[in-house]
Amino acid sequence: MNNQVAIEKMKQLRLYGMAEFHQQNLEAQQYRDYTLDQYIAILLEQECDYRTNKKTYNLIRQAGFSTLANVENINYQSGRNLNRNQFERLVNLGFIIHKENVLFTGATGTGKSYLAQALGMKACLKQFRVIHYNTSKLIEKLKLARIEGNYAKFIEKIDRCDLLILDDFGLSPIDANTRQALMEIVEAKYDKGSIIITSQVPVCQWHQLIGENTVADAILDRLVYSSHRIELDGESMRKNRKLNQ
Repeated sequence: MNNQVAIEKMKQLRLYGMAEFHQQNLEAQQYRDYTLDQYIAILLEQECDYRTNKKTYNLIRQAGFSTLANVENINYQSGRNLNRNQFERLVNLGFIIHKENVLFTGATGTGKSYLAQALGMKACLKQFRVIHYNTSKLIEKLKLARIEGNYAKFIEKIDRCDLLILDDFGLSPIDANTRQALMEIVEAKYDKGSIIITSQVPVCQWHQLIGENTVADAILDRLVYSSHRIELDGESMRKNRKLNQ
């Protein structure tokens, strides 16, 4: 079997990392620098790296982030009330392993969404399944899914992810259908995965925001219990960026 046939066989077997690496080494005549055992080991390593990178790319794409945030770019400026030690513990992603939630609250522009999506991005890099939604848009999708008969399938998708990020919770009125949807979402994730919520509304006002005491109690009991809470302060970071430009 000549080298080109071997490369085609690799592609047929979906060993694309191996095929690409082997093609490059043939062209550069570098394969002669290795023993057979070394070269086989390198080919296997290249295939593993290729599959890991491809999976990470797909996880990030499927997560639906609105911003490709990076934990390395977090601003810990004074006056923001962002405790570096607390956030860096979250970056270790132990909260996902232990099925805990994270709640970010604060005024608009304080960076809640960026922090949430930075954790989500980190989770994707560690091969966790993440879904990011603007809360209002998620509720609309759920309403449409119910009409189209895909509601159970949609909830199952949420159930399967390791981390659900709900952005801008509380900006839209919560009616009976929304309460029911929220209850089913929270129930789907309880003890099975983690939820990150960002909101301009303080947690102490969520009970009133949700309404219907029994449902609100059930939702908040599952969300707030064992959650990590970060309440951000300060002026809008968007405003500060514009002033500094």
